[in-house]
Amino acid sequence: MSRSLSDDVLEATIQALSATSGDALAKAAAEGFPDRSEVVAWSDRMLGLILHQRDRSALRAELPALADRFLKILGTVTLAPGIDSSVIAERFFGRLPAVRARLAEDVEAVFEGDPAAKSYAEIVTAYPSIRAVATYRVAHELVQIGVPLVPRVMSESAHARTGIDIHPGAKIGRRFFIDHGTGVVIGETCEIGDRVVLYQGVTLGALAPRKGQLLRGVKRHPTLEDDVTIYAGATILGGETVIGRGSVIGGNVWLTHSIPPCSKLQIESPRLQLQRDGACQEQLEQLIWDI
Repeated sequence: MSRSLSDDVLEATIQALSATSGDALAKAAAEGFPDRSEVVAWSDRMLGLILHQRDRSALRAELPALADRFLKILGTVTLAPGIDSSVIAERFFGRLPAVRARLAEDVEAVFEGDPAAKSYAEIVTAYPSIRAVATYRVAHELVQIGVPLVPRVMSESAHARTGIDIHPGAKIGRRFFIDHGTGVVIGETCEIGDRVVLYQGVTLGALAPRKGQLLRGVKRHPTLEDDVTIYAGATILGGETVIGRGSVIGGNVWLTHSIPPCSKLQIESPRLQLQRDGACQEQLEQLIWDI
């Protein structure tokens, strides 16, 4: 029987792939990481219960099962010394009523703010922004109680599905509304107040660092106070940048400094030039339509 690989190639490849010291991939393996597909499946089911399930018998059966799956996931990551996984699970599931309340407010904000929304059911079922925000709300709770890696796996899965990138470490207030949403980026140290509205393509980012690890734990992303609206394509950067309460940021604005409350900031409208093509008009008049 012929072999597709020689012994020398096979052994050399196995030795390289199984290396346990030296490079970044070996370090990642030593730190431990969860099964991504299991985290995503657990997250999907958790969101399904929060957003859709109202049958008490089903909840009584599924919540303990999800808690068991959560404990197994926690067993694959490195928790801080002295932290017990069962205590983390108890704290997390105890926070789900508050998460549900926040999400209900988010859905209400979408319904009130989007004239295209025909029903609450449409928002919960079809809106990518609600999927992204719901994932953030759950993942943020995990960050708050000290769970590593799992929140990022959840948020990046939502990012891949919705095109909306919300870091689970960001702090986001009540009644949060992302309209359309594609291309929205919200960085780790963002602080967002209540009743904030973002449109597609908004970036709340950091000024590019050259030595990123030196800035770990430092506020790098902007603060949006209550009742701020930011239109499509705007980019707001920097940890010291504060957008004052009630302000409106126009589309495609690039901003790296603070603005006071109740401000309206927009790019000066470009000059447009309209010309009519006479030859084209004559051709249109000569068209004969067969009906």
